[in-house]
Amino acid sequence: MSPQKISLLNKPALLSDRAILTLSGADRKNFLQGLITNDINAASDVSAIYAALLTPQGKYLHDFFIIDKDDTIFLDCERARMADIHRRLMMYRLRADVDIIDCSEKYAVLASPELSSEGLISYPDPRHPNMGFRTIIVPPLSYQTDDHYDDLRLSLGLPDGSRDFDVDKTLILEGNMEELNGVDFNKGCYVGQEVTARMKHRAILKKRLLPVTVDGPLPARGTEIMDKDGKKIGDIRSGRGKRAIGYFRLAKMTFNQPYQCAEATVTPWQPDWYPVTNE
Repeated sequence: MSPQKISLLNKPALLSDRAILTLSGADRKNFLQGLITNDINAASDVSAIYAALLTPQGKYLHDFFIIDKDDTIFLDCERARMADIHRRLMMYRLRADVDIIDCSEKYAVLASPELSSEGLISYPDPRHPNMGFRTIIVPPLSYQTDDHYDDLRLSLGLPDGSRDFDVDKTLILEGNMEELNGVDFNKGCYVGQEVTARMKHRAILKKRLLPVTVDGPLPARGTEIMDKDGKKIGDIRSGRGKRAIGYFRLAKMTFNQPYQCAEATVTPWQPDWYPVTNE
């Protein structure tokens, strides 16, 4: 049973923690197709894809949104880690005909309850229909940041990049990227594809990022979650107020069962995107 839902966004909110990279050139699609977890051919000027860049061992490095308009790919990523993904893409570029440009000062990203006619590109958030729309816009901006966006994300149980994934450690299926439309298992090879496919078809997923309600002071990221016997079953990740994301060992966890986390108790709940039958 999930906690009480909050209202959807009622006005555009500036996502100040997001930045834009652009990729142009004749090889831009083929270049990304061999790197990312989703099918670049599904991106258009009205439909974005959600995807990730992995290590060769299938571990999370970055997740992002991609939209393709006027022979240019717009990549919506974490602002604080944009330099790292830019560096990694440049490392893979070699002789490909693709220009990769930091446009963090040229464009900004909004979240909005409906398609916007003001921005350069506006598109539905591909992870969940209740997250509304994202818009790439050219400054100057009259919009303000809005904590309601993060509240909404947490109320739907959606992880948020490196706030929830451990870089170079978490498997993307542990971060629910299959359920949130971030992986295409039919697209062919990409970096980390073999491990991801093996986890999908041959292995039992032992851990997941899952939403929790928080009773008490919000624990800091990394605080251990303990069962009634004092044994660690996970740890806390991003959070705000009475909602957070936890990383759980599935065999040790039960939905709607409270667990101790520092001075608070946290209770994992099953979001609407969660698979009907668990691994």
